[in-house]
Amino acid sequence: MVYVFLADGFEEMEALCTIDCLRRAGIEVVSVGVTGDTVTGAHAIKVAADTTDIELSGNIEMIVLPGGMPGTTNLDKSPMVEKAIAYCSDHDIPMAAICAAPTIFGKRGLLDGKDAVCYPGCEDDMGKANMQNKAFVTDGLITTGASAGCAIRFASELVRILRGEDAASALTEALVIR
Repeated sequence: MVYVFLADGFEEMEALCTIDCLRRAGIEVVSVGVTGDTVTGAHAIKVAADTTDIELSGNIEMIVLPGGMPGTTNLDKSPMVEKAIAYCSDHDIPMAAICAAPTIFGKRGLLDGKDAVCYPGCEDDMGKANMQNKAFVTDGLITTGASAGCAIRFASELVRILRGEDAASALTEALVIR
């Protein structure tokens, strides 16, 4: 199961594209409303979250943090997100974040010495990451994405990590990604 955390002010393209692509690949995804049952995105799109609570257990395959503002700020101060990050770190479970959200990992030292990307202008909050100029980067168990414009490529990378190259290729072929 993949948990995608949503907080008021989240970037809709990053969250919904990722959820959609993962589900198209047959991956169970649960959207988690950090700020309530209905979460309002940065562009005033309201989304009904699947749940507002999670069970941290062995069935977690990955957590995903979409960016956007003030969504990233709201995720960063969420005790539930903090617990999920700690659980994944302690149990070697993959984590992903896109746009401004990789700063949440950076502030916790999780990107120190790792290759990473983020939304331009957020680099100061990336800790001691080795900043790259790419759409997305996977280094170890952490995947970071640059922006909403990279959302499909970011999501495809998450499919590759969770289900392999063939599943990622099938996804991009079905979506006619060129």
